[in-house]
Amino acid sequence: YSRDSFVLATKVYFPMGEGPNDRGLSRKHIMEQCHASLRRLGTDYIDLYQCHRYDTETSLEEVLRALDDLVTQGKALYVGVSEWSAVQIDDAVYTARELNLDRIASNQPVYNMLQRYIERDVLPLCEREGIGQVVFSPLSQGILTGKYKPGQQPQQGTRAADPEAGSFMQDLMNDKVLTAVQNLQTLAQQNGYTLSQMALAWVLRKQIVSAAIIGASRPQQVEENAKASEITLTEDVLHQIDEILGDEVKYSR
Repeated sequence: YSRDSFVLATKVYFPMGEGPNDRGLSRKHIMEQCHASLRRLGTDYIDLYQCHRYDTETSLEEVLRALDDLVTQGKALYVGVSEWSAVQIDDAVYTARELNLDRIASNQPVYNMLQRYIERDVLPLCEREGIGQVVFSPLSQGILTGKYKPGQQPQQGTRAADPEAGSFMQDLMNDKVLTAVQNLQTLAQQNGYTLSQMALAWVLRKQIVSAAIIGASRPQQVEENAKASEITLTEDVLHQIDEILGDEVKYSR
C-alpha cells in the first residue's frame, strides 16, 4: 500500500527507558520519541501523534509548543490526546488558541455500551470544539462479544482469564452484567447481526466518533466487525439496549 492510502497513528508518554527523561510529555521526550517512532516505522511523517496520558509534571504550554513544532516540521500532520479529562482538554484548547498553536484534533477515550464515562462532560466539550473521538475498548475488552457467560469461569487464553489483563475487567465481570450482555446478544440476533456488530454500531452512531479501535485474533473477526459500519440502529433498538442494561451502565469511574 502507498503511504498516503492509510492513516498512521502512535502515542507518546509512557516510559521508554530507565532515565528520568524517558517518560512523560517534556519537550525532550516528545521530540526524541517522535523521531524514534519515525525510525521504527520507516516513514517520514505520522498522521496522528497523541499524548497517551496527561503529564502533571510538565507545563501545558511546553507540551503544546513541542507538538506544534512537530506539525510545523511536517513530522506530524495532526495531534491528539488520550484519556484526558474534560478540564484538561478544555485547558489545552484554550491555551493553544491563546498562543496560536496547532489545535488538538482528536481524543482517544474508553467508550462502549457499558462504560459511558465520556458522555457526562468530555463528549459535550469535544462536540463544541470539533474534536473527534477515536474510541478504544468499544467491545469492553471482549465482554460485549458475549463470550463470557454468567456462572462460568473465563476460558483459559481469554483476556479475562489473564491475572494482569483481567484485573481491569473485574468491575464488569459479574453475573448481573454478563446476564444483561446475554440478553443483548439475543436482541442483536433478532435484528440480524452479531453482538459485536451491534456494540460497534452503537459506538459509531455518534457523529463525533471518528473511529473505533478493534482487536481481532482471526481475519474473519476483522471482516465481521467492519460490517458494523453498515448498520444503523433504530431508535427502538437503542431504547431496548438501555432497558436491558439498566443500572449496569457506568457513567463514572
